[in-house]
Amino acid sequence: MADKDGQRNTGRGSTEAAEPKHVDAAERSLSEALGISFAILKVIMVVLILAYLASGFRTVGSNEQALGLRFGKISGVGEARVLDHGWHWVFPYPIGEIIRIPVKKQIKLSVDRFWYEQTRNDVLGEGPKPRRIVRDKLNPIREGYCLTRSQKQETTAAGAAEVAGQKPGSDGSDYNIVHSRWEVEYQIDSIEKFFTNVYVVTPKPGEVYEDILIASTTPLVRSAIEAAVATAMVQYSIDEALQSRDTIPRHVKQLAQAQLSLTDSGIRITSVQLVDVEWPKQVNEAFEAYFTASQSSQQTISEARTYAEQTLTDAGGQVAEMLYQELMKAEPDAEQLEFLWTQVAGQAQDTLAQAMAYRTKVVEAARANANYLKSILPEFRKRPELVTQRIYLDTIEQVLANADEKFILQPSADSKGQEIRILVNKDPLSKPRGNQQDQN
Repeated sequence: MADKDGQRNTGRGSTEAAEPKHVDAAERSLSEALGISFAILKVIMVVLILAYLASGFRTVGSNEQALGLRFGKISGVGEARVLDHGWHWVFPYPIGEIIRIPVKKQIKLSVDRFWYEQTRNDVLGEGPKPRRIVRDKLNPIREGYCLTRSQKQETTAAGAAEVAGQKPGSDGSDYNIVHSRWEVEYQIDSIEKFFTNVYVVTPKPGEVYEDILIASTTPLVRSAIEAAVATAMVQYSIDEALQSRDTIPRHVKQLAQAQLSLTDSGIRITSVQLVDVEWPKQVNEAFEAYFTASQSSQQTISEARTYAEQTLTDAGGQVAEMLYQELMKAEPDAEQLEFLWTQVAGQAQDTLAQAMAYRTKVVEAARANANYLKSILPEFRKRPELVTQRIYLDTIEQVLANADEKFILQPSADSKGQEIRILVNKDPLSKPRGNQQDQN
């Protein structure tokens, strides 16, 4: 038993000695496996972190500008807030993101709000253009129009709001109706103002941000243009609306841009064009007659002005208009007037030359007569009757020297109470009346 017990004890002791060696090897293997796993996990985590950070690199196109957002707010200070063309890094989503906006793209917009009703063929231009149906009355629900004045007046953009607030006819003028179509081009001028103050729908997967941007900004720009057109057109006459292709669009552009700038939208209108303008077809016949008469009137006025300018130029040269304006003043400037007279030309110059020559002739004749009278004054004082008779005879001699025919009548005693009339013909080449009657 003792031997058996001793053997047993010896066996149990060997088993216990072998088990720690086996456990140490397993723990060591497990520890090594865990270490390798943690090392691989660290590498994977580093790679994922690097990949996550690398995903923050974004490129901005040549026609774009971008804003870097961090937790929904614009990051950066000063000029660094706006990202230009090139590569940029921002914190990846969800910490940050980048918003790219095509600031150099010209966005076109057609405004047909004030045009008459059109059919599908009219819009698409399919087939021959049909004649538009003219109703007895204009339907303001289905047809658009603008109001214009019947009389011309001085118009400024500053006074647009004041006049627009007046009631029709409050200034003593009537209003007319015209149809008009407009083409507008605009672009994003300030990306920061645009992003802050203009709502743009968040694009869904698969949607293009540029298309969403245009769809979101179109109602805003259209509203500003329509309000500007209604405000501007009422400042002009119907003739100006039909003929103007520059003044009115420029006025509309100023009013619309002022409205967009008031809200800090960051949108800049680059061009406004008046594509087409027409009077209502319901009054086509009467308006064509009026328009023809108006054109004839304007042509007559233009011809009259041209004739007046030409007459003034022929009469006084290039300074005739200035000379006329100076002469019409209540107190003309003597120096300016004298200067203008020296610059005068044309018929006035000839008249002045003749007047100067005549003045010189009269002055010289008066001076000669004065000298002659001074020379005979001593003789006149001695023999006044003789000198007077001599002057009389000299005068009669000059008169008779210039006469073509002379008749000398000797007075007689029987001539008392008789009147003698002699028809003197100053033109020696003309024939007597009796010969003319005989020839006839």
